Amino acid sequence: MSLVLCHQDNKAGRSVHSFYRTRWQDSAFYALTLLSATLVLLVLAGMMLSLLWYAIPAFVEFGPGFLSRVEWDPVNDEFGALIAIFGTLVTSCIAMLLAVPVSFGIALFITELCPISLRRPLGVAIEVLAAIPSIVFGMWGLFVLAPILSDHVQPFLSATLGRLPGIGFLFNGPMMGIGLLTAGIVLAVMVIPFISSVMRDAFKTVPPVLKEAAYAVGCTRWEVMCRIVLPHTRSGVSGGIMLGLGRALGETMAVTFVIGNTHRLTASLFAPGNSITSTLANEFTEATSRLHTSSLFALGLILFGMTFVVLLIARFFLMKMAKREGNG
Repeated sequence: MSLVLCHQDNKAGRSVHSFYRTRWQDSAFYALTLLSATLVLLVLAGMMLSLLWYAIPAFVEFGPGFLSRVEWDPVNDEFGALIAIFGTLVTSCIAMLLAVPVSFGIALFITELCPISLRRPLGVAIEVLAAIPSIVFGMWGLFVLAPILSDHVQPFLSATLGRLPGIGFLFNGPMMGIGLLTAGIVLAVMVIPFISSVMRDAFKTVPPVLKEAAYAVGCTRWEVMCRIVLPHTRSGVSGGIMLGLGRALGETMAVTFVIGNTHRLTASLFAPGNSITSTLANEFTEATSRLHTSSLFALGLILFGMTFVVLLIARFFLMKMAKREGNG
């Protein structure tokens, strides 16, 4: 009897020891994850505060008008952000106009029309395209795409769309192959993998029973996509588009290669221009005066704010999609 009691006491002691050890491990793991999450927030806040601190001289010198000034003269210390903001928004809009329909077609084909044997190779190809460094896209745009645009595409656009009233001025200008249009096309190629991947994942969340019921009552594939799939995944599709827009806004090297890097404000999409990222890449190492450096930090702060807002909107849409999926 005493041996049995001793064995039970040892077993109970080991259980208590294991319990406290597990609690200690859980507490340590919780503290580690909390520290990691807090560190990310601190880094984000530190970046924002650093940009704001170094951008203060520019905003003090030029005031809120810094956002609407077109001057960019490092010699005379006259700076404005309008040209860079305009180039960033125009190239990003061109990229979205081109990338969203193509991404939608890719996601639709892979999820609804593609043979099963081709789905994995196509998915891998899209992932490989997303992994290509941006500088490679820039070199491709400069040495391959730009000559094609200058010799064939831009003359065609000028002869057709350039003669239309209201929008013709967009397609008239120097046909050098580099400019806002070229930068927008390169950005479109770069963001297609991101948008199509999010759309494809969103389309996969649609319950098969809904699509099967629609096919059973005689709906075509197009009707199923428009009336079943898209309404069910509207938030996810919108989030994917916003994520692609955030990538387009922040791209640097590819845009720097093909945008022309000229501080000129023009309505022609053929003309060279500048963006926030290309301005930072070209001039940050050459900035000598305090005001010049501060103006570059101000551009970085503006880009940070634009990208942060876009990503917040994308996150909101993705959270709505996840909530809808959970409710389903």
